[in-house]
Amino acid sequence: MKLTMGNAELTMGTKYLTELRSSNELLHDTEALRTRLNEDGYLLLRGFHDREQVLKARQGILRKLAAMGKIDAAHPLDEGVIAPGAKGAMFGGPANPSDPDMQPFYSLVSGRNVMSFFDRLLGGESITYDYKWPRAVGSGDNTGAHYDVVYMGRGTKLVYTMWTPLGDIPYELGTLAMCLGSRHFENIRRTYGEMDVDRDNVATGWFSNDPIEMVEKFGGQWATTSFAAGDVIIFGMFMMHASTNNTTNRFRISSDTRYQLRSEPVDERWIGSKPKGHYAWGRGDVKSVEQARKEWGV
Repeated sequence: MKLTMGNAELTMGTKYLTELRSSNELLHDTEALRTRLNEDGYLLLRGFHDREQVLKARQGILRKLAAMGKIDAAHPLDEGVIAPGAKGAMFGGPANPSDPDMQPFYSLVSGRNVMSFFDRLLGGESITYDYKWPRAVGSGDNTGAHYDVVYMGRGTKLVYTMWTPLGDIPYELGTLAMCLGSRHFENIRRTYGEMDVDRDNVATGWFSNDPIEMVEKFGGQWATTSFAAGDVIIFGMFMMHASTNNTTNRFRISSDTRYQLRSEPVDERWIGSKPKGHYAWGRGDVKSVEQARKEWGV
């Protein structure tokens, strides 16, 4: 099987690409989950959410996309077929109690099932950032390789992302991919990993959109899988990740939400009733990542 990431084509089962492994057998063993997270850098949990709740959240986002003129009305709404010429969309922001379409999504990612899991995994009372990142990825689009810390690293570095596919996501729809071993890329961690996109104003915040470079130059290996509604993948701030290309005519709908211990410092950009989010990134003189990498020597 061949998958595309950016302009590269990767073959499953080679040094460039392998399958993610599930941690469901460890779900009720907290210490084993922590060990696996430390070893692999991620936890893939199948059926973590209730499937019907996920599909309700998906429906709400599809209705919003349809209202924006982004869904092809010639097809059933459930299919999420992209209207001619429509681009992807992101609904980043805090929970809006006056938006009925988004309530199932908020309940999904902030409900008791999720919060009690993070309480257990992190060993104390957890919080989720008020700002949420649901998104619809358009045809031909993908996400380049990056650490999340460059976007939300002003508080504790022990923040965890939960990526939730909002619907079934086969390979061709654009799946999330982890760069195995990337938490130990010390030269990248001490340079790119110290970046703050609002302070340093580096375009996109991605380290690279060349997955082959990551393997050949730094020694990683990409890992991905197909996802079903209900699955999640959880990882930390220094796990390099990206996505395969969406090669279909349908939106890939997913979300990124963040969790940490309440007792740890919090990045002020992402909490409160009106989080300020990125306030300087992309304004004024923007530095290319190519220029930044030359300066960093990576």
